[in-house]
Amino acid sequence: MVAAGRPRRSCLAVPGSSLKMLDKARGLPADQVFLDLEDAVAPLAKPEARKNVVAALNEGDWGDKTRVVRVNDLTTAWTYRDVVEVVEGAGANLDCVMLPKVQSAAHVEWLDLTLTQIEKTIGLPVGGIGIEAQIENAAGLVNVDAIAAASPRVETIIFGPADFMASINMRSMVVGGLIPDYPGDPYHYILMRLLMAARMHDKQAIDGPFLQIRDVDAFRAVAKRSAALGFDGKWVLHPGQIDAANEIYAPAQDDYDRAELILDAYEHATSEAGGKLGAVMLGDEMIDEASRKMALVIAAKGRAAGLTRTTRFTPPES
Repeated sequence: MVAAGRPRRSCLAVPGSSLKMLDKARGLPADQVFLDLEDAVAPLAKPEARKNVVAALNEGDWGDKTRVVRVNDLTTAWTYRDVVEVVEGAGANLDCVMLPKVQSAAHVEWLDLTLTQIEKTIGLPVGGIGIEAQIENAAGLVNVDAIAAASPRVETIIFGPADFMASINMRSMVVGGLIPDYPGDPYHYILMRLLMAARMHDKQAIDGPFLQIRDVDAFRAVAKRSAALGFDGKWVLHPGQIDAANEIYAPAQDDYDRAELILDAYEHATSEAGGKLGAVMLGDEMIDEASRKMALVIAAKGRAAGLTRTTRFTPPES
């Protein structure tokens, strides 16, 4: 299944308390920006950060970026004010609300109902603001299927590695990195579990941050693992990570061209003009319906990334 939704190869975290960073983020080539009211903002700075975020959404030119605000989690006293102030103040310029530390479907349902009430009150289209659900502990992972299905507003399932590592007592201080004493990838099960829940409900799956922000080579290595599984994008905490994420979570040009050729060749083969064939050779490769489904995934990612075809299909002479 091809997950529906906007391009999210790079999801840039921007502290809501920093006017400088809010201003700079507008001009960066990230697919998505999320203005953060949670971990990146000190408790005493949260009220002012809400005002900063509303102003930034309303006054800034964000181009075609997906605009998201991460509110505080529902175990805190800040969440309801985050949602009310941000959506009432800038809902017309907001694409999604990100809810961190989601532990059950009830958390998503609360946000859905609250958004609906605000949208009705201020005259926005009901359901127009999406939800991004961040999974950061064992309860969230165990309940991720119900979380993904909790609301049609849900657009993404996000891995929050730092809090997750702490919640399960993982013995590592390098967020997202491999653990030398473990003979494998300690995050593989978690990532696959999130991916299965996301794809079951046609949501996007987003990998979380890599905190060693100046080590772009290490960022690439971590990102390539989730991209290989099928994740749609990854958080970036520094402008230096954006280009790497945009590259890694988009298909290579050769793969994109091949995918488009397969789609064209299979469409021709199954047509009247092509002989109504269910399987046909494309060069040295046999393609069929399964090939079409695989090609559709790569082609969709390439189109979303703005890639342009460099080859064209020519039907064989009969």
